[in-house]
Amino acid sequence: MTIRALWIISQEKGENVSIRFSRRFSTVEHRAKSLAGSSYVAVPEESTVLQLLLTELGLSDPDKAYVALRDDCLHRPRSPALELRVDGPGKGILWPMLAISQGPLILACLPLVDVPPEPRPPLASLLSVSQGLTLLAGLQTFLLGSGSKPDGEGLVSRLAMLPSVLLQVCPLGTPLDVPLLGPPATPTLPASAGNQKQPAWKTGLHRGRAVVNVALTETVRSMQYGNRSRQDLWDVFGTVTCKCEVEGVLPNVMVTLSLPPNGSPLQDILVHPCVTSLDSSILTASSVDNCDGSAFSGPYKFPFSPPLEPFRLCSYTSQVPVPPILGSYQLREEENQVHVSVTLKLHESVKNSFEYCEAHLPFFNRDQMGVAEVKVSYGQLDVSKEKNLLVWVLGQKFPKSLEVTMEGKISFSGPTKGPADPLCTGLTAYIKLYFKVPDMTLSGCCVDQHSVQVYSSAKPRIATSRELTSKDYFIWNSTGTAPVASGQTMM
Repeated sequence: MTIRALWIISQEKGENVSIRFSRRFSTVEHRAKSLAGSSYVAVPEESTVLQLLLTELGLSDPDKAYVALRDDCLHRPRSPALELRVDGPGKGILWPMLAISQGPLILACLPLVDVPPEPRPPLASLLSVSQGLTLLAGLQTFLLGSGSKPDGEGLVSRLAMLPSVLLQVCPLGTPLDVPLLGPPATPTLPASAGNQKQPAWKTGLHRGRAVVNVALTETVRSMQYGNRSRQDLWDVFGTVTCKCEVEGVLPNVMVTLSLPPNGSPLQDILVHPCVTSLDSSILTASSVDNCDGSAFSGPYKFPFSPPLEPFRLCSYTSQVPVPPILGSYQLREEENQVHVSVTLKLHESVKNSFEYCEAHLPFFNRDQMGVAEVKVSYGQLDVSKEKNLLVWVLGQKFPKSLEVTMEGKISFSGPTKGPADPLCTGLTAYIKLYFKVPDMTLSGCCVDQHSVQVYSSAKPRIATSRELTSKDYFIWNSTGTAPVASGQTMM
């Protein structure tokens, strides 16, 4: 398996983003052209690649509130395999563009896909993707060492060594190994590894007590409209993060994810390259397909040989029947003030024990907030007149009724204008919820501490955790207009 091109990009704060190193492999590009035929898309100029990559990563035009290619609802970024849409002569899509970012550097490469582009093959079936990510991770360690920001002279000297290094580890665009230079992630001691070869993603060997930490985090998004003509939307995205300190060159660990008897099957599962084997049925479940009830529903077993640093073992999506918190928001104009009415209800299936739970009500494109006569049935209300913002702190629990309300009037008679937003004009307004629930997931997915198996001579200490967090959790004013979110991957 080969790569077509490689880029090292500097994104140091206070300096212009620039390409510090690039390498194109003409023999691989010739092969890509032969394989693709009429659908061939050439790698554009460096400046074009840089602009497209920054846009896809959400780093372009930070001073602009809206960039269509970056912020449109129909845009679905998929990291680390990105799509670059090339315009002009030879226009088309470059995929999969692999990119990883750490500290001041972005490392990217374009692997050669030697199968037909349509239908697009799953990432897990492309060996060149795994090898490309392995090469980028090795180059990242070579350039940055164990830290995230080496001294400037050290980085310059290592960049100067890259041409000769690539001749050894990636001759003619074919990744064979990772650079051996640069300090390892942790101190190592000489050890006899027998016939085992150290994997490319592993930068050293662990010495000491065996410890395995597995953390499961589910993130829920929601768009609630309070309008019968608009369907409420929500989705759940889960990640399993591991930190394994186990002796040996290729230690074997197995993590098992379990679902409750009535749980929905996990979908869109992606795994780390260190996973050694996987049931094919695990990778075939997709959220874009109709679930016929026969999909694989676990247990999900992931055998792997872990790297030393924390890493994301796998990610998934899940379809859940209801969002954790249902809300109603009504905002009405009354002369130079607005009447606010809010109801939030915690679903009975959700654990009523939060690390934090807050509702933020911003008011844009108005004069500065004056008098706020607002009462809440539970919790504490903080008023920020300078920001035209109400922060409703609900704390760690909902009341026994699981329902809370806010009612009141707010005048906007301040001497200056409040914050502006091009979207929230008139009665277009929202509540944004921020919350975290420890020891719970919406899908019911969990990692049992006793199901984690470590094949090591020393008995490890195993710790597991899970939590539910919110991201982009909006409740829109039902008396105003709200943006369409049909392009988002929500239920």
